[in-house]
Amino acid sequence: MKYSVYLLFLFICLNALSQQSSKVDYSDLSNWALFPDNYPASFTKMVKGEILDSIDVFYVYPTLLLDKENTRWNIDLDDTAFREKVLNFPVKFQASAWASAGKLYAPFYRQAHIRAYSNLENGGRDSLLFAYNDVRTAFIYYLEHFNKGRGIILAGHSQGSTHVSLLLKEFFDGKALQSQLVAAYIPGIGFERNEFQSIPLMIRKDQTGGFVSWNTHKRKFDSRTVRWHFGKAAINPVTWDTTSFANRRFHQGFLFSNEKLYVKSFNTNLENGIVWISTPRFPYRYLAFTMDNYHAGDINLFWEDIRQNAILRSRSYNGKD
Repeated sequence: MKYSVYLLFLFICLNALSQQSSKVDYSDLSNWALFPDNYPASFTKMVKGEILDSIDVFYVYPTLLLDKENTRWNIDLDDTAFREKVLNFPVKFQASAWASAGKLYAPFYRQAHIRAYSNLENGGRDSLLFAYNDVRTAFIYYLEHFNKGRGIILAGHSQGSTHVSLLLKEFFDGKALQSQLVAAYIPGIGFERNEFQSIPLMIRKDQTGGFVSWNTHKRKFDSRTVRWHFGKAAINPVTWDTTSFANRRFHQGFLFSNEKLYVKSFNTNLENGIVWISTPRFPYRYLAFTMDNYHAGDINLFWEDIRQNAILRSRSYNGKD
């Protein structure tokens, strides 16, 4: 579908959705999982070093609505258990990777069930657009009340990356706001190299104004998921370029669920749009053998690599001012 036709389709769908559902009130800080100067304690202790105060980070968490027995298409915003899950997992172990690069904003949103991706023609597309409408509403509120012309890092994972890509197309691609784009980190979804008209895949570690993406697998590719990623736009998230192999000694560290950082843990390979890693070397190595793929670890496997790279790109962006 051509870009202009795609956007027309998107706006028609969004307009219909906005007519059908009430918008979330993002002036209410309880509707933000993360908001500057109001980070939860469990998140604050994950932050390393000083926080750059001239950059904003807008983060969108991945799909957590996975239970096959759950018949809902979208999560309810007032689901307390789900909110706790967001804070205890993706916010703590993913969003924290960008915490040193700028002030973090992360909205709660009525995300789509994982089944939406495999049922696009039977309710899935509407479910995803319904979720995006929340993300969009939060982003517009952020722009109008908090940004004040600062550089912006967009970050997401999986479904979060889907929504970030729509933000890029609607608000940045060929628009005035593109000049404020520091970088977009959108792993966990397969994107084409020419996904955007004027936002390139960044292939240098200090490059700004573009996007980076990757999808993490075992050496033995899982055929059920690799089809989504094969041949897509990808960089090596250790070297931040298209280097096909990075020895484990260059790996800066992954953040495990015990909140410890494990460095020089695995070799990283980039092959036909797929990032695959050797079995991680760390005390709980046996757990890696039980996993079909490493999709869930797209961010925390490269947590310290991302943290350092986001700081570098933020400083590179500021150097242009």
